[in-house]
Amino acid sequence: MQTRITSCIVLYKNDITMLREAIHSFLNTDLNVKLYLVDNSPSNELKILVTDSRIEYIHNPANPGFGASHNVAIQKAFDLDSDYHLVLNPDIYFERGTLEKLCDFMDSNLNVGHVMPKVTYPYGEFQYLCKTNPTFFDLFARGFMPSFLKKGFQKRMGKYEYKNRDYDKVIYDIPYLSGCFMFLRTETLRKVGFFDDKIFMYLEDADLTRRFLKVSRTAYYPAAHVYHHFAKLTHKELKFKWITIQSAFIYFNKWGWLKSIY
Repeated sequence: MQTRITSCIVLYKNDITMLREAIHSFLNTDLNVKLYLVDNSPSNELKILVTDSRIEYIHNPANPGFGASHNVAIQKAFDLDSDYHLVLNPDIYFERGTLEKLCDFMDSNLNVGHVMPKVTYPYGEFQYLCKTNPTFFDLFARGFMPSFLKKGFQKRMGKYEYKNRDYDKVIYDIPYLSGCFMFLRTETLRKVGFFDDKIFMYLEDADLTRRFLKVSRTAYYPAAHVYHHFAKLTHKELKFKWITIQSAFIYFNKWGWLKSIY
């Protein structure tokens, strides 16, 4: 039977309750699916999550980074020749029927290679995860600028997060879609290639979306809805800010420091 969707969750010492919620959400379907758990934790304690024959656990304690770890599962998706591949964060959950909605949308829009659903916090607040291609200033302002200074750039930040667009409607050709939930056409992913494994974490999603847009359309599809706990680690810990800076240098050296497509 043709594998409809492959998916991967990259693990690292995660909250096991959230993980079980994410895993259950993906497996709660009659579609033919396969889930890869790529565990970057030092020990393999999270192997206890393998409670279903549709799950394959891969212990990867070298921890090469978010994108490089997802690439392990992407290669397996290519080998299985799945219709779609889902890059799934461990802090996401959704209702039964969500995957079917995304498949139906992609089946009906063959020129779309990458789609993202509506994303909210568990308590209902909307997350603005469609973005323009980032500039260094946009990243600096969002991650490092004090709140009292950010107020002077609200219009610019709103444009960066597509707040001038109607999020109740389908939006096409978005330059940057969040990596928390990337529903990808596997055939198009073959053309685009893997995540850039030089980027340890952060902006690997911006880079991949940008490459998708060179060969296909991207889309935001609000009829499908997922919930995202969203830890915002870059705003809390210095080491994650430093990782963001390192990723930014790799990204802008590739795409240019001065130009951004709006």
